[in-house]
Amino acid sequence: MIATVINAIAVILGGLVGLAGGKKLERNTPLQNTVFYGIGVITLIIGLMMALRTQRILYLTLSLVFGGIIGHLIGIEGAILRLGRSIEGLTRRRGSNPRKPGPVPGAPVQAEQTMEDSEARAARFALGFLEASVLFCVGSMTILGSIQAGIEGHYSILLTKSVMDGFMAVLLAAGLGAGVLYSSITILVYQGILTAIASWAGTGVPDLVLSEISGIGGAMIIMIGINLLQLKKVPTANYLPGLVLIVILSLLDPYLPGVFK
Repeated sequence: MIATVINAIAVILGGLVGLAGGKKLERNTPLQNTVFYGIGVITLIIGLMMALRTQRILYLTLSLVFGGIIGHLIGIEGAILRLGRSIEGLTRRRGSNPRKPGPVPGAPVQAEQTMEDSEARAARFALGFLEASVLFCVGSMTILGSIQAGIEGHYSILLTKSVMDGFMAVLLAAGLGAGVLYSSITILVYQGILTAIASWAGTGVPDLVLSEISGIGGAMIIMIGINLLQLKKVPTANYLPGLVLIVILSLLDPYLPGVFK
């Protein structure tokens, strides 16, 4: 678990650095767009590198399409965004000043503007939490590193991932705000559970499972890149059930007819 904790701390520290620099970035300015586009291109490159590791393009197609349908019907994206907004609201209430005077009577325009600003902050916070959580947790390094830590007690993969995530958190937090820091909670829970399962199981994971997880994880990271580049709003989280589907297909691979391969 120590490597997972280090990974979470790296994201927090990187996010704090990004927030400190991000204060100088006003909304929708050329400088902020430059940061967003840079992050988006890097994210696309990472996603493409991961997606090209797939060995079963049909498994990837089926898992991505049907996983997206399941996620849409369940409403995963909306649920995660609501969670992000709840966290943002909780932190804002805790940090608010109880002595701060309320809105001045007779100023409805100012009140409406304050409400709009609050909703915009909450949406930005939730988006940062969502995008960072997916980006930091769907990669093959997460799976491999957790397995290595759980079975062998070695942390080299997760420590390498921690460095990468820390630098990425700097860029994401500069563009998406404080929600990126709270993705550290997702890392702690997700990688912690994977490490515990690997430690309990004590067996390796087939190479095909790892390659296909990398493939579909890369596809979802490409979706994040598309969102950051503002090319199209893709509900990335709705495709998360595809991770389960592709693991099932990969484990069934020896028993499936050749047409599926």
